[in-house]
Amino acid sequence: MKIAFATQDKERVDAHFGWAKSIVVYEISAAGHQFVESFEFGDKLEEDGDEDKLAPKLEAIKDCAILYVAAIGGSGAARVVAMKIHPIKVPQPENINEILDKLQAVLQGTPPPWLRKALAKDEERAFDFEDDEVTP
Repeated sequence: MKIAFATQDKERVDAHFGWAKSIVVYEISAAGHQFVESFEFGDKLEEDGDEDKLAPKLEAIKDCAILYVAAIGGSGAARVVAMKIHPIKVPQPENINEILDKLQAVLQGTPPPWLRKALAKDEERAFDFEDDEVTP
């Protein structure tokens, strides 16, 4: 499962989604986690009502199941949720590796329902209609 983090320094979740200089993506499982990719964004990050600035960020996180942010606006949150990505706000800056370690520990146990749903995003949905019998 891929996890995205909105960050200014690439070490902590410390950025508003719309103003983040970077988004870093990690792959995580019960066995471990590894860095996948870092996305960099331009200088025009201030709050300006420009919804188009979200498009490249939404593209960057499209295959992620969870997005960690310091904050996210209502319209940004709605767009993230519409992509079936679970946004999580952290109350103060938090180290990305510590979040990954905690999440990995949860994956080794019994994940809560919201996390099981996020995990299911990665799984292919298979519909096998051939076994269904239709009786007239």
